[in-house]
Amino acid sequence: MSGEVMQGVLIPFWGTTLGAACVLFMRDKLNMSIQRALSGFAAGVMVAASIWSLLIPAMDQSASMGRMAFIPAVAGFWLGILFLLFLDCVIPHLHQGSEEPEGLKSTLKKTTMLVLAVTLHNIPEGMAVGVVFAGWAAGNGTITKASALALALGIAIQNFPEGAIISMPLQAEGVKKHRAFLYGMLSGIVEPIAALLTILASGFVIPVLPYLLSFAAGAMVYVVVEELIPEMSAGHHSNIGTLFFALGFTVMMTLDVALG
Repeated sequence: MSGEVMQGVLIPFWGTTLGAACVLFMRDKLNMSIQRALSGFAAGVMVAASIWSLLIPAMDQSASMGRMAFIPAVAGFWLGILFLLFLDCVIPHLHQGSEEPEGLKSTLKKTTMLVLAVTLHNIPEGMAVGVVFAGWAAGNGTITKASALALALGIAIQNFPEGAIISMPLQAEGVKKHRAFLYGMLSGIVEPIAALLTILASGFVIPVLPYLLSFAAGAMVYVVVEELIPEMSAGHHSNIGTLFFALGFTVMMTLDVALG
């Protein structure tokens, strides 16, 4: 595995770590408007990445199927949705602003389940980065180094607010700053792990690359609809989440088109 690939898959993790570090320098917890804005921005980035970095390349690579080129994208997308649905039902976790845990019954602490909620949706992001870097490293013509870096950078940008969203509320609930930072940072460690495992399995990945690209897209869209959109719409009516969704979408779209 080349140093360039290793550096690339770590980019999203550094985004999460920098965001989590906000808890070390900021005193007050994030107010609701800021949390809605950050959730909306993250949702916009993930939707744009799903389309431009994953679904469109999946269909481009299936162009030889003619009018049936959508089949790998549709099949992979649904597999991603069902995979996240399965994890959502099995892994004990707790979303921000909720008092009722999801998944299997557990005696885990509230802070642990809050971290697991974020960790859960970092899995498809890590897989997405791993898939595109595996495709680039294998010489796939439809995936360039620039487009792989654009995806990694886009996810890192949305991971920055994500790291703050997990670490700062933990501090507000009484967790010490350094421990809250550690929890926030660890929530993102699953991304490079998932990416590296995907790359190591590249011998199996490359033949079914269109399916895996769309699988990651489906998993990411599941997270957006099931978690981020409700978070950006929480509380009294506000358009800030919608505006930041549009901002995140256009930032990611610009990165992918300009760098890809």
